[in-house]
Amino acid sequence: MRRFGSTCCGWLIVASCFLFLAGPVHSDEKVVKLRYATFFPPMSGLAGVAEQWCKEVEKRSNGNVKISFHPGGSLAPAPQSYEAAVRGITDISMTATQWTAGRFPMSELIHLPLGVKSAYQGTKMMNAWYEKFKPKEFDDVKVLYLFASGPSNFMTLKPLPSINDLKGMKIRAAGDTSKIVTAMGAVPVSVPIADAYEAYQRGICEGVLLSSETLKSFRWGDLLHGLQLNDGIGAVNALCVVMNKKKWSSLPPDIQKILDEVSQEWIEKTGKAWDDIDREAIEYSESKGMKVVKISKEEETITTQKVKPLLDAFVASMKNQGLPGEETLKFAIEYLKAHP
Repeated sequence: MRRFGSTCCGWLIVASCFLFLAGPVHSDEKVVKLRYATFFPPMSGLAGVAEQWCKEVEKRSNGNVKISFHPGGSLAPAPQSYEAAVRGITDISMTATQWTAGRFPMSELIHLPLGVKSAYQGTKMMNAWYEKFKPKEFDDVKVLYLFASGPSNFMTLKPLPSINDLKGMKIRAAGDTSKIVTAMGAVPVSVPIADAYEAYQRGICEGVLLSSETLKSFRWGDLLHGLQLNDGIGAVNALCVVMNKKKWSSLPPDIQKILDEVSQEWIEKTGKAWDDIDREAIEYSESKGMKVVKISKEEETITTQKVKPLLDAFVASMKNQGLPGEETLKFAIEYLKAHP
């Protein structure tokens, strides 16, 4: 019996040492499981950047956080992606503010034709704006980070040498982008982003005003053969990564800290990545026969004059709602000048 007891004791010691060397064991009850939804297609570079965020959080938490990633609107369709985070249908959503009309009044600033030159510049400006003004429209979620798209360009079925060629064209646009389309003399058409490819095929839309990355991520470059580069517009789309507030509050402080730290780093990573992806998408489309036209300085000036009423209308709208429209617009313009 003594021998048997000694043997058992020895095995227990060996097993304990093995477990110590192997590191902590995570039971399913202790692991935080999160669901992350994005509308970007699985093969999109932006979906890849979001998935890298998930992996970095898992790595820094030593496996204490596991995130299931759902691209392509599979968990939450694009227009409902923000509300999905609010209601807890998903824990984390990457979404665009312009898909929910009237819900983000101050964020309309970001969509204005401010003359933004790149996604990186727009992303840095947007996060500085959020930190300064902390708009209440985001109070029903935990904001992880904000980012801007690359500048929107008119991308059309056929090449357009001049801004005058836009007159009367049916252009797919969402939210505040529709106002720019109208100001430029075209006709905005509302089509869900997932249905846009077919809309171009059928002639329901003759083009779109959006960032260049969509040419590759959504394969629009297979159909759209004209791209107007017009710095007189310089409008970007406001996007955000947000989390269900109740889920956030349930997390241990150390996990919250990891999410915040990784998110701060992804502000820079996402802005730079979007610019790289925009360039790749234009190169891809050119290989498919797209013609890129750089609008003349004269037409850029005319464009600025055409879209200026949108800036004035924003200030007036914010004033009517008791919001600091003039102050936020001044902040954005001064930031862009100071950070070219």
